[in-house]
Amino acid sequence: MRTSHSPQKPKTPSHAKSLKCLARWASLAFGLLGVLAFAPETTRAVWQAQVDARVLADTASGATGNFLIVLQAQTATRTLVTPNTDRAQQGRIVFDALRANAATTQASVRAHLDALGAPYRVFYVANVIAASGNRAVVNALAARNDVLAIESDRAFRVPLEENLARTRNAPSGVEWGVSRIHAPALWNLGFTGQGIVYANADTGVQWDHPALRPHYRGWNGVSANHNLAWWDAIHSDVNGNHANACGFSLSAPCDDHGHGTHTTGTSIGDDGAGNQIGVAPGAQWIACRNMDEGWGTPSTYIECLEFFLAPWDLNRLNADPSRRPDVVGNSYVCPPVEGCAPLSLQTAVDNLRAAGVFMAISAGNEGSNCATVQNPPAIYDSAITVGATDAEDAIAGFSSRGPVAVDGSNRRKPDLVAPGVSVRSAYPGNGYTTLSGTSMAAPHVAGAVALLWSAFPTLRRNVNVTESILTQSAMPLVTAQTCGGDAANQFPNHVYGSGRLDVLAAYRRFAEIGLPPYNFHLPATQKSQ
Repeated sequence: MRTSHSPQKPKTPSHAKSLKCLARWASLAFGLLGVLAFAPETTRAVWQAQVDARVLADTASGATGNFLIVLQAQTATRTLVTPNTDRAQQGRIVFDALRANAATTQASVRAHLDALGAPYRVFYVANVIAASGNRAVVNALAARNDVLAIESDRAFRVPLEENLARTRNAPSGVEWGVSRIHAPALWNLGFTGQGIVYANADTGVQWDHPALRPHYRGWNGVSANHNLAWWDAIHSDVNGNHANACGFSLSAPCDDHGHGTHTTGTSIGDDGAGNQIGVAPGAQWIACRNMDEGWGTPSTYIECLEFFLAPWDLNRLNADPSRRPDVVGNSYVCPPVEGCAPLSLQTAVDNLRAAGVFMAISAGNEGSNCATVQNPPAIYDSAITVGATDAEDAIAGFSSRGPVAVDGSNRRKPDLVAPGVSVRSAYPGNGYTTLSGTSMAAPHVAGAVALLWSAFPTLRRNVNVTESILTQSAMPLVTAQTCGGDAANQFPNHVYGSGRLDVLAAYRRFAEIGLPPYNFHLPATQKSQ
């Protein structure tokens, strides 16, 4: 396998007209994705011309650009998994199908890239190849019948929440957000997330932080083994400064920003000395770094999602879907206006859900206007999208609202809201800090799923029913803000979704009704398992 060149620093975002064109393109792409697994010849001919304008700009005048080659043959994983599928085999079924399809369909494209002398990296969680090349390489690939689209793999800056008030040793007991969603009530029943694995895709993690080390899957209480527990998708400079506080291709977890340590802490953190910052302190965690000091690329995002589908060792060998996490916290965005690849990333998110991995995804901090849930992966139907509330259950001013207009779906988002204002959690340097953002809200939902799945083994890996239980049991919240045709005080709505997360109510709801014989209260679109 060859290694691609370092991504170039992104150019200035396109103007409004280009953005509208992108939105129309993304809408068409999302609509066709589900039916283009093996498209007819007439459809393929149309899509041969679908080269992202940014790829053309990046390869103008003899320049070399970074791009993703999206193959026509995408595995229809939703057809592989039914409500009756053995949950123990669910991950293996999806993994085997995805890897076999990629091995078969990528061979000819890889040979072509070898002949062109273009470096590349291959993926199977979505059937894509990340490559570097000039315009001649792009033109040659775009002319192939087996290539669906060529998307940009530019680097982009992710608007991460910044440190507000760092403290080092100030235990405050159970944090307010953890109490607000009634997590301690499940602890008192004996359910703390035991047996469940949480995964964090972010800026990395300070793995030996006192609130995190006891819960790390790579720690046995005496020594660390980072195989199948950590992967670094940042192999070279992404943000253009030619340096990184932690380094590249790390063999042990490190956080070059602080954001990843904070979000991990909110899901599972507890130092045993009064800093009860996490919702599910009995769960274990693994992690993958997908950003270089707050800069990412579509391919680094996809690489981490592939690691979560079937974690591998530090040599990227021995991938094992039985070691995949149960729930993933995704507190980042992938803005199309800055180079996100909507087709590739959506396919990866869809396939993780098909494998029984719950994806708790932050809604974004572009509020308070309507239709501001506008960036992948929050816009996807397969994502469980989370907005942010304060200690009084009021929506945060920054929390993005629905509907999702950018892809033309107008689907209702967010799905839920959770505490996301002034959330205290772990921070590099063995300290703690307070941050506000939807990045802080999504880990509360991820932790709540860990609690529910530890309490109800029959619910584990059943993402559809879990999502339905969470939305049915959430605390109803209404608003005078009328987004997407909502009436004032309508419920559910495009501001709070189905309401504020309440894990105790969810526990009681599932204890009352159990597993249904069908998937209930779900959108009629794609929910993928």
